[in-house]
Amino acid sequence: MSKVRKLYDLAGADPSLRFSPYCWRIKLALAHKNLPFETIPWRFTDKDEIEFSGTGKVPVLIDGEQVVHDSQAIAEYLETEYPNEPTLFNDAATRGLTMFVKNYSETVLQPALARIVLPGIFALIAEKDKAYFRRTREAAFGETIEQVEAKREQYWPVFKSVLVPIRTTLQTQPFIAGPGPAYADHIIFGALQWGVMTSPVPLLEEDDPITVWMRKLLETYGISADT
Repeated sequence: MSKVRKLYDLAGADPSLRFSPYCWRIKLALAHKNLPFETIPWRFTDKDEIEFSGTGKVPVLIDGEQVVHDSQAIAEYLETEYPNEPTLFNDAATRGLTMFVKNYSETVLQPALARIVLPGIFALIAEKDKAYFRRTREAAFGETIEQVEAKREQYWPVFKSVLVPIRTTLQTQPFIAGPGPAYADHIIFGALQWGVMTSPVPLLEEDDPITVWMRKLLETYGISADT
């Protein structure tokens, strides 16, 4: 009997809007491992719904009797638990490079993107989440959401500059990880999908190599952008 896999997945006011960069990493990782799963829409203030996991954030994966939270921990779990399925990390050297990609995404790409998409996320989340989101994000940014929105044009040059190494890589190879996708692709895709789904203005041109790669990655796994 196959395991029942469920993934708690951040949703907006519209339950079909799933925009978390960390949840996207895991949805692609599960597809990479050929592991079927169901998603459960979850919102910022639904802390009690995942209290059993020991965390107040998603992604949270239920895999049969196992409960795992945090995207990196889930990826490591999937790699260990399902060694006969395609590897997420390839060899030891590639695993080390994947950590570099993770750190680049979380310390460079996502911060540059956050100031562009913050107002868009606020407009798209459930009403019950707005006070929490405003309080926590304004404390983190040191500005109101409205102040961040008024400065959007100032943030574009930084965002465009952090895309350069991604675009340059994709101009010479089909995926971030090389000839085929791996967890490094999932990390970068998650960050950019977060932006594409929540930005009030287009982030990428249709013929941008990054856009082409994002489509190719979804097609490779046979999943849709609103999975």
